[in-house]
Amino acid sequence: MDAATLAAYDKAVPRYTSYPTAAQFDTRVGPAEHAAWLGELGGAFATVYFHVPFCTQLCWYCACNTMAMNRAEPLDAYARAMLLELDRLAGLAPELIVGAIQWGGGTPSQLGTRRLVDVARHLAARFERRSGAEVSMEIDPRHCTAALVDAMTEIGVTRASLGVQDFDPGVQHAINRLQSAETTADVLDRLRAAGIRRINIDLVYGLPRQTLATLSRTLDAALALEPDRFAVFGYAHVPWMKPRQRLIDQAELPGAELRAEMAALVSERVSGAGYRRIGLDHFARPDDSLARADASGRLRRTFQGYVADESPWVVGIGASAISSLLSGFTQNIAAADRYGAALETGALATARGVALSDSDRLRGEIINRLMCLQAVDLAEVCRRHHVEPVSFLAGIDDLPRLIEDGLVNRQGDLLHITDRGRPLVRSVCAAFDSHFTPGLQRHARAI
Repeated sequence: MDAATLAAYDKAVPRYTSYPTAAQFDTRVGPAEHAAWLGELGGAFATVYFHVPFCTQLCWYCACNTMAMNRAEPLDAYARAMLLELDRLAGLAPELIVGAIQWGGGTPSQLGTRRLVDVARHLAARFERRSGAEVSMEIDPRHCTAALVDAMTEIGVTRASLGVQDFDPGVQHAINRLQSAETTADVLDRLRAAGIRRINIDLVYGLPRQTLATLSRTLDAALALEPDRFAVFGYAHVPWMKPRQRLIDQAELPGAELRAEMAALVSERVSGAGYRRIGLDHFARPDDSLARADASGRLRRTFQGYVADESPWVVGIGASAISSLLSGFTQNIAAADRYGAALETGALATARGVALSDSDRLRGEIINRLMCLQAVDLAEVCRRHHVEPVSFLAGIDDLPRLIEDGLVNRQGDLLHITDRGRPLVRSVCAAFDSHFTPGLQRHARAI
């Protein structure tokens, strides 16, 4: 990608895992609104997302809501709080059907095998589950014991996402995460032997000390593991939001042009190995459910990334967990102790959220289609939202420039992201974002 395009568009923009984005959440949405919105679910299918905000030690690059925790008492208290939240959910949406289950963090296994099983059993006792529902869990291969694999099998895990980020020792030292390819391969073999055969691998480009050569070697090692999916994210350096990132030497981070070359290298190598490119940053084997959803136009983007789930609704359980509901988004209290204390009072632990307006629903659908499918029929979407397409498009001030600069191709009301524009799809989506204010230190760069 040329320097002029990078200078114009490689700016800080949202990741668009929701619309409105979390930057628009505020305290006008609280426990009362959250409770009412959960009650609207009725007998709908929804994904249940469990957030465990603990790790054995912190990786400096990580922007997740997590903390180092190894003591039993806080882990016991957190597990009790999750059980209480499931009870609250059962009281508000007793007919909810669990369409999928996702365990994320942090490191979910840090909760401990007994507590994981207790929470999973409580969910199963409270709610009906769709036949064949996928159960996924994020795994840190450095801390994946035989006991954990047994527990994963007991609670029905069908897919494991292995955090790798990078295999180069120099890069690993720079982000405080030492993990060999051999350790990762051993864990993968153990999971497959236990019947957990759907495997994702997470990688990151744009890390400190990372070069095209080191990234290429990491891709070689990761491809040799033959996972079903890859998620390859651009490192988001946001030290004003995540103080641990201040331990990373900013002078060791790749510049804009090198990051763009890294993104291109990832796409070329992984796609060349037979994986279908999914949206902005995922890749899947052609027979994987994510690739099938992409091919059929059913792909969705949530706070957990790209998903093939049939339902758009997500119920978040745990500190800082986000729920995507019919009337809006909600987020729980981030601090684990305060989250638990709120639930002990008999209420929900809601900290903030945002209610969806008619405009949000229209713009959110357009943004989701661009992020997932790189195309949208603007007239068709506008008509379903009872909006006149011409007047709506007249308000998208940046669209002519995006077309002129070759990031977008427009044929009538059909909008396509070009190959040139695909790495900058978040910048294209920002043109449709009525809440976005350029220049604020809230987001990571587009590439």
